[in-house]
Amino acid sequence: MTRVLNKELAGHIGETVTIQGWLHKKRLLGGLNFITLRDRSGLAQTKIEDKDELEKLRGLQTGSVLSFTGTVVADERAPGGAELHDVQIEVLVPVEFESPIEIDKPLDHKSENLDTLFENRVVGLRNPRETGIFKIQATIKESVRQYFHSLEFTEFNSPKLLPAATEGGAEVFTLDYFGKEATLAQSAQFYKQMMVGVFERAYEIGPTYRAEPSATTRHMTEYITVDAEMGFIDFQQLLATVGGLLKTVTESVWKTNEADLKTWNAQPVLLPEQIPQLALEEIHELYSKQTGENSRGEKDMRPDEERWITEYAKKNLGSEAVFVVKWPASEMKFYHRKDAENPEFAERADLIFRGLEIATISMREHRYDVLVEQLKTMAGGDPDADGFRYYLSAFKYGLPPHGGFGLGLERLTARLIGLSNVKEASLFPRDINRLNP
Repeated sequence: MTRVLNKELAGHIGETVTIQGWLHKKRLLGGLNFITLRDRSGLAQTKIEDKDELEKLRGLQTGSVLSFTGTVVADERAPGGAELHDVQIEVLVPVEFESPIEIDKPLDHKSENLDTLFENRVVGLRNPRETGIFKIQATIKESVRQYFHSLEFTEFNSPKLLPAATEGGAEVFTLDYFGKEATLAQSAQFYKQMMVGVFERAYEIGPTYRAEPSATTRHMTEYITVDAEMGFIDFQQLLATVGGLLKTVTESVWKTNEADLKTWNAQPVLLPEQIPQLALEEIHELYSKQTGENSRGEKDMRPDEERWITEYAKKNLGSEAVFVVKWPASEMKFYHRKDAENPEFAERADLIFRGLEIATISMREHRYDVLVEQLKTMAGGDPDADGFRYYLSAFKYGLPPHGGFGLGLERLTARLIGLSNVKEASLFPRDINRLNP
């Protein structure tokens, strides 16, 4: 008999069908015994009264792979509004080992329990609520791709093994590469700029490696970045593109994954058509006046300041996202571009969403001679070194004004759902304390 998915049962009332999946939960109540089966589409409830059939489940633990054939009966109390009666059971893969965690109940995400959660990740991800996190994340990636393709971006993949750390600013992982020292890529930055000369508009969704010794709720040593770069634009057009991406993604996720979001008590996103822009020093001033904590003159934003400005913007500007603009040029990367009218500032922005920076955005210096000079004076780099000369050749042979951004996939996922730690939005998180599973 052809297999029917659990979510399809309600469309087969009165029919005899076969469902297959994993044993999720047993409720043995004497005469009435309810077995919950899980497949890729969700849960299905089955009622088993035949003692001989029930005996087939004796000693079997959660995770046993089963095939049930029975009659579909309407029942509003069951998942999906239908359940299976008069069930015949076939045990496909018996599991006799007791699960280390109970996957039929919401798993505890309190900070003190995260290590246990991650240690048992292989099994814990089978919990439907946990699975929902990564279905949401899959929708984010799909909607990102659709948005970029609607704007004629081309997807590419950059190498993650590099000869040297060229960007600076963060520690890198080094490894032996056939007798030479290599590093894991800190980002796709140089390559996505090179691709402007190839595709004009290019993006990548791929891993990023940072050997930062940070044990915080916002840092990991391996994470996924949405990297994008586009040519023939100005700073405001770049910000509009990023704002459009965030709005498209959040709307798509709520349309596609509303049920999963509600299991986490997630709230719909408040975003206007245009995300408001606030200067860094303006935020420092507002924050200092309102909280009494003086951040005036600081070159970056404090984590609590990011949370505060989100609440301020939500209340006063009708937006849970803010572009922080007018960053000091003294702090910019060598490949960033200064504001031509206000050279004390870099044409850079951070996107703060629900209290967390999720993206860094900037126009790039596209003029070859200026870029070479900034490399020398700002980064102390050698234009003839292997780490730079291939990158610089893209400019030497012509790149238009361009800009781009890097957006953290796990950070965006966590903020959409309301998770407290980005590691909760990573399938198998990596940080300074964890390299398994």
